[in-house]
Amino acid sequence: MIRILIVDNHPIVRTGLELYLNSKPDLNVVGKLSSGIEIFEFVRRHDVDVIISEIDLPELNGITALRAIKKENQSVNVLMFSHQPEEIYAISTLKAGASGYLNKTCSVEAIEAAVRKIHRGEVSLSEKMDKHLRYEDTRKSRSRMFKKLSTREVEVLKLLSIGRKNKEIAEELDINEKTVSTYKARLFKKLNVNNIVDLIHQAKHHNLT
Repeated sequence: MIRILIVDNHPIVRTGLELYLNSKPDLNVVGKLSSGIEIFEFVRRHDVDVIISEIDLPELNGITALRAIKKENQSVNVLMFSHQPEEIYAISTLKAGASGYLNKTCSVEAIEAAVRKIHRGEVSLSEKMDKHLRYEDTRKSRSRMFKKLSTREVEVLKLLSIGRKNKEIAEELDINEKTVSTYKARLFKKLNVNNIVDLIHQAKHHNLT
């Protein structure tokens, strides 16, 4: 039995998913929540295998909740299910710890298939997004570069590109200055450069900023 938690601020979405998924003998919706902040207490009190979550949630957005949940519960697999465009958000959510991403234009059958897939430990994306990532990888371009860099490294890179100093970056990201220097050193190595000017040039060339 796969135990599922649905998190969405629209009652019709929660109810619709529950009715469909509960019609399958091996799927069981154990809870429905309307905000990201409620997830933590629910997961502490109940056994959950898969969370289906929207990104845009009141009180705490889905990506922030996702990062925190994965820190506490590595075994819980999360499927992000959102109206936000997958070509923008799919990679970011996977980097944050999600096991899959589907746009809300998909069918209920696609959601069911994704739940089963991520429960097996696989990554689930739409056919279109999967092809897009594989195509981009063969060209060694933007997608490959994004996958090479951690989410935090991308954040540091974006701030360096707009002229922020190490101290300003540390304050903005709430990390210490030494950690910023570490991220900067990793960026130099991963993008094969040895100075900040070339780093920013590489980032702009690959549309990373």
